Amino acid sequence: MAKIDPKNADELLKVVSKKLNVPVETLRSQLEQGKFDAALNNMSKSDSEKFKQVMNNPKLIEKIISTPQAQALYKKLTGGK
Repeated sequence: MAKIDPKNADELLKVVSKKLNVPVETLRSQLEQGKFDAALNNMSKSDSEKFKQVMNNPKLIEKIISTPQAQALYKKLTGGK
C-alpha cells in the first residue's frame, strides 16, 4: 500500500483534532505511538468500546479498509495515487 502524502495526513489530523478538541501535535504523537487515548477520551462509552473491538480484530480492520468508501477516502487522501 502506498504511503499517505504528509500534506494530506496533516489536513486529516487537523480535521480530526478539531472534531475531538485535541491539539494536533498531541493527536499525532499518540497515533505515532499506537495510542488512541485522545480519541477514546472524547468518544461516548459505546463508541469507544466499538473502536477498541475493531482495533483488536485485524480481520475486521481489513474488511473495513477494503470497503469502497475506505478506498475512495484513501484515494482522496493520496491524491488518487
